[in-house]
Amino acid sequence: MTAERLEVLVCLRQLQQQHMEVMKVFNDPIHGHIEFHPLLVRIIDTPQFQRLRYIKQLGGTYFVFPGASHNRFEHSLGVGYLAGCLVRTLKERQPDLNITQRDILCVEIAGLCHDLGHGPFSHMFDGRFIPLTRPDLEWKHETASVQMFEHLIASNKLEEVMRSYGLVLEEDMLFIKEQIGGPVDETACVKSWPYRGRPKEKSFLYEIVANKKNGIDVDKWDYFARDCHHLGISNNFDYKRLLMFTRVCEVENQKHICTRDKEVGNLYEMFHTRNCLHRRAYQHKTGNIIEIMQEIFSHLLPKRWEQSILKRDKR
Repeated sequence: MTAERLEVLVCLRQLQQQHMEVMKVFNDPIHGHIEFHPLLVRIIDTPQFQRLRYIKQLGGTYFVFPGASHNRFEHSLGVGYLAGCLVRTLKERQPDLNITQRDILCVEIAGLCHDLGHGPFSHMFDGRFIPLTRPDLEWKHETASVQMFEHLIASNKLEEVMRSYGLVLEEDMLFIKEQIGGPVDETACVKSWPYRGRPKEKSFLYEIVANKKNGIDVDKWDYFARDCHHLGISNNFDYKRLLMFTRVCEVENQKHICTRDKEVGNLYEMFHTRNCLHRRAYQHKTGNIIEIMQEIFSHLLPKRWEQSILKRDKR
């Protein structure tokens, strides 16, 4: 059975059972009451995703800004929600884009799972700890997120659940992973279009969660708003307004997410907010010192542990 026929049959079944689908509501301090599809709730309830509750969003910055106690869990919920908002907005305003329910679910899952691979203290782990302890290892949290996502689906036996909601497993798993970590195998792809999860006609879908073209994506929309809220730093960027003026346009034979020229001021505020966050919080000298101390301690701890074991054995 072709993917298209399978999708039609599943959509018909979903229409018949629509009243039975129960969306779960989360109360978020940034976005208010946000709803998630039952498939996303199944992913959220896994141990791999719940692990994000214990990883501080801003690492050592918490020791300088006591309000910055938020974690990767709530940020991931926010990105999953905003990814759904953006793709649904495009679907409603531009039916000719042929955005399907499969596309929407895959984009939401990618937003939800984009940070699964973060280690302790977030960016301190891949920015400082890994280069110090494993200088030979080329490790990126995006790659780890893809690996963790694969493990999450397999270990919790969610393949059949995904199929029951209309996803074509091989194709859609690839699409989700490509949104998180980029092309899975660039050498096997056509040079003009490196992705295999979705055709070039849907290139704009790859610009929602992690926009490699210009950096304007829902990941930043959430963490700018969330970090500013918890740090006590003002944020003049209005992502809700930007959503209203977002369209897909064809630029140089490829479809991109674009916005009206009159939103240039709002986009300026977005990048200005990023600059302020780096200057005042992310690169704060005391926060950096604390992270260096954590880095040194983490590097020395295994050696001290080995020495203590050797001394105990000699006794």
